[in-house]
Amino acid sequence: MEIQEILSKCDHTLLAQTAVWDEIRAICDDGMKYHTASVCIPPAFVKRAKEYTGERLRICTVIGFPNGYNTTECKLFETVDALNNGADEIDMVINIGELKAGNTDYVLNEIRTLKEACKDKILKVIVETCLLTDEEKITMCRLVTEAGADYIKTSTGFSTGGATFRDVKLFSEHVGPGVKIKAAGGISSMEDAEEFIRLGASRLGTSRIVKIVKAGEA
Repeated sequence: MEIQEILSKCDHTLLAQTAVWDEIRAICDDGMKYHTASVCIPPAFVKRAKEYTGERLRICTVIGFPNGYNTTECKLFETVDALNNGADEIDMVINIGELKAGNTDYVLNEIRTLKEACKDKILKVIVETCLLTDEEKITMCRLVTEAGADYIKTSTGFSTGGATFRDVKLFSEHVGPGVKIKAAGGISSMEDAEEFIRLGASRLGTSRIVKIVKAGEA
């Protein structure tokens, strides 16, 4: 697989709590140079990043991150604020506790609420696979499909594990038509990236692929 094809599927990511604007600006520069799908950054930097990049780069941010247990109203406020600041894509974290309690209507309605706010902007739904059973993962494939979201996403990268080949394969077998897959967390090599794409991922949440490409140019 060509390197540029892999880069074009990467959400070049910096979500560290310690991130400062100079670091965010640097990954925006990388995103523009290497033509990544987007940069995924904290909400507080969205406005500055969009003003800096204009239409040269898609800006993605996270909502209810990383635990997902904010109220729906709080997540909606965050989403609208991010969109008003120029976000092109929204990655939301589900309420994992409500899913585990069997309250699927709550989870479904929350995703629908945020998708309505996003309108034609992309909504990715982070389900945190490392905390879920296979049955719960399959349920989330159904709920994401029913809610009309654009992507199901494996992980925040802030919990006990990241994307696995097995989970991406499971998603590809159970999501409905039109729902894409984002693998995120722990993608550390070109070989990993290629395998996730082969298994069905359309996006990769990672900072390491661009770093690998830059190292190869040094």
